[in-house]
Amino acid sequence: MRPSQSPQDNQILTAAQMREAEAELIRQGSSVDALMRTAGQGAAEWIWRICAGRKVTVLCGPGNNGGDGYVIAETIRARGGHVTVVAASEPQTDAARNARALYHGTVTGPDGAAEGDVFVDCLYGSGLTRPLSAEDFALLSRLAAAHHHRVAVDLPSGVQSDTGMVLNEVLPLYDLTIALGAWKYAHFLMPSTARMGTLRLVPIGVGPVESAAIAVSRPRLSAPDADAHKYRRGLLAVVGGVMPGAAVLAGLAAQGAGAGYVKLFAESKRNVPADLVVDQGPLIDVLTDDRNTAVLVGPGLGRDTAARERLAVALADAVPAVVDADALVLLGPRLLAERKGATVVTPHEGELLALERAFGCDGSGSKPERALALAAAGGMIVVAKGPDTVIAAPDGRLACAPRASSWLSTAGTGDVLAGCIASRLAAGADGFAAACEGVWLHGEAARRAPPAFTAGQLGQMVPAALAACL
Repeated sequence: MRPSQSPQDNQILTAAQMREAEAELIRQGSSVDALMRTAGQGAAEWIWRICAGRKVTVLCGPGNNGGDGYVIAETIRARGGHVTVVAASEPQTDAARNARALYHGTVTGPDGAAEGDVFVDCLYGSGLTRPLSAEDFALLSRLAAAHHHRVAVDLPSGVQSDTGMVLNEVLPLYDLTIALGAWKYAHFLMPSTARMGTLRLVPIGVGPVESAAIAVSRPRLSAPDADAHKYRRGLLAVVGGVMPGAAVLAGLAAQGAGAGYVKLFAESKRNVPADLVVDQGPLIDVLTDDRNTAVLVGPGLGRDTAARERLAVALADAVPAVVDADALVLLGPRLLAERKGATVVTPHEGELLALERAFGCDGSGSKPERALALAAAGGMIVVAKGPDTVIAAPDGRLACAPRASSWLSTAGTGDVLAGCIASRLAAGADGFAAACEGVWLHGEAARRAPPAFTAGQLGQMVPAALAACL
């Protein structure tokens, strides 16, 4: 995903918010036809790069998504491209009929033969709430299978925009999905995002939408000030436990993500790199150090009585904290009752369920809805991680991360993520911003790592990911 051109281009909108945003543009003097031309011509620019003179087939549905398809087809035809439109049915909206009238190329019905190199899906857009009919599904599947490359416009047909649900059992896999006007939740949520290929956005002038979620994007960071020293850059306290390797992984990642000083509180220095400071003193003493700017607790902590005590001591520190791994299973409202600093929790699906039980959430709804409910119930920032990652704050802010490398599905990568977020907290970012920055650095480090990387190799890529933000 490329950096957005303006802040509003980073918005994620529900289908209802998108309709209202388009209506606002029309109230300001635009029209449905003008917006359709902007969207269709912008999408055609991306498709033109792919087709490079090869045959293109555009499948148009009855609504405005089909109208976008006619604009795309006419734009490609006017440039000298070889394009055929397959109309699943006649246009049913005024704008789609107008776009159809302005297309001067070939149109076949749903039974017509069509084959080529690039298939463009403009059957249905973001308003779909029920499965495709048997006829539409068969047509979509046949055309997708007959082409080497597949492009979805706005969303793949058969996907629910607000939840990312796949409404038909087996939908085609796409090489490219071109979002129109704004990102939708389905562009970031599983299982739909796994079928979309590369994501691109065509802006149409949508303004800022109140309460809109945002897409996690490359943060803008800066090098330390000329007179900086290690404490001014932030001191992160990492609380170790019975499995020290996890805390070491988190600490090493934190060193590369911006904090000036990372100190591991553990019982042993065994197998710890020389440049990672280990403090073996009593935890109650070392965590009262007023130079601490953030605390990380959980990786390798264990779940016994000693682990509960270490968690309680860590959360008694007034500075912001990241709670991860084992600590999430031990966390409950009582431990957060007296918290002064921000608390960031980083659960995977199983840990998310445990936290929902602990904080009285029913676990219903989409992943963003669940994360928001837990954030509100616990007064904490929730990083609901996994193949799709959602970040929610108690005040209702919400962010979704772009799909990251599937090679992250290996042991220890969550410890690296926790270290990245905690480092950004220690460096001075607020809890929500630190979570977004840490998630981006984690994903970028994975992109730069070789296939089948280990958690250690992932951590080694964090400084390079940070450098990309400077």
